[in-house]
Amino acid sequence: MTPRDALAALEAQADPERAAQMRAYHKIDRPYLGLSNETCNALAAEWRKALSLEDRMALADALWQTNIFEARITAAKLLVQARIRPSDEEAWQLIQSWLPDFDSWAIADAVAMAGQRRLVADPTRLDTVEGWTLSDHIWTKRAALVFTLPWTKQRHPKVEELAARERILGWAASYTEDPQWFIQKAVAWWLRDLSRKDPERTRAFLAEHGEKMKPFARKEATKYIP
Repeated sequence: MTPRDALAALEAQADPERAAQMRAYHKIDRPYLGLSNETCNALAAEWRKALSLEDRMALADALWQTNIFEARITAAKLLVQARIRPSDEEAWQLIQSWLPDFDSWAIADAVAMAGQRRLVADPTRLDTVEGWTLSDHIWTKRAALVFTLPWTKQRHPKVEELAARERILGWAASYTEDPQWFIQKAVAWWLRDLSRKDPERTRAFLAEHGEKMKPFARKEATKYIP
């Protein structure tokens, strides 16, 4: 499967009318093919099975460089895998290399699904992610919370998991005064997911920092708290 073959497979299912609707919705000037998420999922699954890890990473980066919406979504899906051996670090570096190109929530969130696996595989990478919290690039800054959502999932976290959770909540606290909608939304998302497993910690965070959050973000954060 060459990059040209992969792109041809994506383009073969293009829907111009849906592509125009997607362009209007996402409001980002780039090529759109009008493919459904299910189509991208199916192609990525097929190629994950057919390709070696080395070839898969090369294809992912080639698709990313096209700047086509669905190609970037599919590139990210090619790297959604719990264990990537022996090239785990290469996959992590590739994912990081895409961060400066983030310009929409849909693409950023697709890559985050791959990035989350790499962080869970090696939590020491949180040291790198902490640097993202100081970025002037809104999507890199947002990624620090979206990539770390797995740390909201443990109902009974181990000591090291709890320490990581508190570390990330510190980042979220520093974001509460950022007026940008997508940053506020990311804080709310993290807290909302955490509230499913640890509502008391979520309440404590909001008691300390909630007044600095936008009203919509406070409301979203408490969505699952009785």
